[in-house]
Amino acid sequence: MDKNYKEIGFFAGNTIEDAVNELMGYREKGELVCGDFNGVMLYSDTVTMDSAYKGITGKTKAEFDKQQQEWQEDYDRRKKEHRENIPEQSKVWMEKARGIIAEDKLDFWDEIVPIRLSDLYQGMELGACLEIVEILNNNGTFEEAKVAIDNQGHSGMSFGLVCAMIKEFSERGSEFVEFVR
Repeated sequence: MDKNYKEIGFFAGNTIEDAVNELMGYREKGELVCGDFNGVMLYSDTVTMDSAYKGITGKTKAEFDKQQQEWQEDYDRRKKEHRENIPEQSKVWMEKARGIIAEDKLDFWDEIVPIRLSDLYQGMELGACLEIVEILNNNGTFEEAKVAIDNQGHSGMSFGLVCAMIKEFSERGSEFVEFVR
C-alpha cells in the first residue's frame, strides 16, 4: 500500500455504522486513517456503508437490516406462541410429574409450573429437575445424577435454579446438591 494511513481504534460497543461514520468524518477532513473492526480493516478514503457491511457481515446494510428484522419478527412470533401455549404446556408438565414427584409435593409443583414456563428459561428447568429427581428417587447414585445434570448444559443461573428445585422435590435433593457443588 503506497498511502500512509494512521491506524485508529474503535470503541468497544461501536456499531458498524458508528465506525463508518467516524471514518467518513476523517475523510471529510482529508485525513487518511484506517481501523480494524472485527478483523476487517476499514479505510477512510474508500469505506462506504455497504462495503463495510459486506466485508464484516457478508451482506449489504439493507440485506443485514432485513435479516435482523426477520429474526426479530420470528423471535417475537415464537415468544407469543410460547406464551399462548403456557396453559396447555402447564397441564403436560403437571402430568409428567405424577409418579416422579412425591404426592405431598405435587400441589407446589403444580403451582410453580406456569411460573417456570413464563420465565427466562421457558420451562427448560422443569424437565431438567424431573430427570434428576427421577434418578434420585429410583435409587440412582449421585454420580449418575451428576452425569445427567452435567449433560443438561446449564449456565450458572439455570444450574442454581435446577438445584433449588431438586432440593425441594427430592428427598435426597439436599444431599445431592451438596455433592455436586
